[in-house]
Amino acid sequence: MESIKQQEQGTYAATPPANGLLERLFKLSLHGTTVKTELAAGLTTFITMAYIIFVNPNIMADAGIDHGAAFVATCLAAAFGCLLMGLYANWPVGLAPGMGLNAFFTYTVVNTMGYSWQIALGAVFLSGVLFMILTFSRIREWLLNSIPSSLRFAMGAGVGLFLGLIGLKTAGIVVAHPATLVHIGDLTSPGPLLAAICFLMIAVLEYRRIFGGILISILTVTLIGVGLGIVKFGGVFSMPPSLAPTFMAMDISGAFNVTMVSVILAFLFVHMFDTAGTLMGVAQRANLVQEDGRIENLSKAMKADSASSVFGGVLGVPPVTSYVESAAGVAAGGRTGLTAVTVGILFIAAMFFAPLAGMIPAYATAGALIYVAMLMMGGMAHIDWKEHTETIPAIVTVIMMPLTFSVADGIALGFVTYVAMKAFTGKYKDVSVSLYALCAIFVAKFIFL
Repeated sequence: MESIKQQEQGTYAATPPANGLLERLFKLSLHGTTVKTELAAGLTTFITMAYIIFVNPNIMADAGIDHGAAFVATCLAAAFGCLLMGLYANWPVGLAPGMGLNAFFTYTVVNTMGYSWQIALGAVFLSGVLFMILTFSRIREWLLNSIPSSLRFAMGAGVGLFLGLIGLKTAGIVVAHPATLVHIGDLTSPGPLLAAICFLMIAVLEYRRIFGGILISILTVTLIGVGLGIVKFGGVFSMPPSLAPTFMAMDISGAFNVTMVSVILAFLFVHMFDTAGTLMGVAQRANLVQEDGRIENLSKAMKADSASSVFGGVLGVPPVTSYVESAAGVAAGGRTGLTAVTVGILFIAAMFFAPLAGMIPAYATAGALIYVAMLMMGGMAHIDWKEHTETIPAIVTVIMMPLTFSVADGIALGFVTYVAMKAFTGKYKDVSVSLYALCAIFVAKFIFL
């Protein structure tokens, strides 16, 4: 989590040189770490992000995807991403289907815009391919630098607010109302009450740095549901369900539609900026920043992330991205790819817990959604609130994502507002050529589509 502080000082600690395959693969002694430390760090990272194996299948099931297949796809996509990150980039970073992006996939692209989940997966696949092209060229750096930081932070915060609304709606804490659009639900009924308890448990446990606070809270509330008779116990272990319903099910031709441009760009931009921010933050904590400011193997880490997203689309999950929870493993001493490989192996082992994943109720995962949403809102603190040409477009971006129930529309409206504010206040030179082009595309979308 962002609040975790890196305590070690110095670039690398002095440890005796190790021998063997692991030393050759991960350069453990060079990074001042040991096999035992890396394994412990991997376990730490896995436990902090293991909630995704319960949350993501529930969200995917709301899009009409088979829950069992979504569970296996989540585990395999996360395992592939972690193994690639560890073996290729030698970074202690865990990957899995992205929170926020999965909600956008289900509740906007499928449930609101009316596309099939196969077409939505096609958009995920195409955004992953675009991300790979950008990553393997200098276009990525140009694009990252051309979009203002205020909009980057706003996109992350907006996705968080959108995710929070999804969690509140799923829990029944916020319900529809014919006069006021939204209204508070019945907090005395089991679902909303247990979702609220789950959220508060997570918030307290995470504040107190309790190991695996999110996972503990989800499982505790599920057990309460079993005790109340509103959750049916279905066992813990079994052979993994079939991946057939989602494997290679993406409809790429269906995603080649002009109306899908904003969807593909939304997947791309949110994924790209979220990944860049996470990797740079973890690099600082893991002492991967050299004295000259260069970040060790950053390009390889970005390539591993983008390739994982393409693979995830093939399996049947939203974009796979680097998790900020990796900072927990780094704080536990993780310095090399062996940490990530450990996380990947644990995700493979998790496939045998399908019955447990299937019995996790929506209100339990809703509590986690609400908590993660609030963490994502923290990016707004980095915006210059004294400069209205920066803050107003950022606020439009954040507010319009949940109010339009669309990450893509929120991004589009924020970009258009930014260009308009700069152009009509005499600050048109602050806007990059690429931003003008994107603004023109978004305006055309609203006019003609």
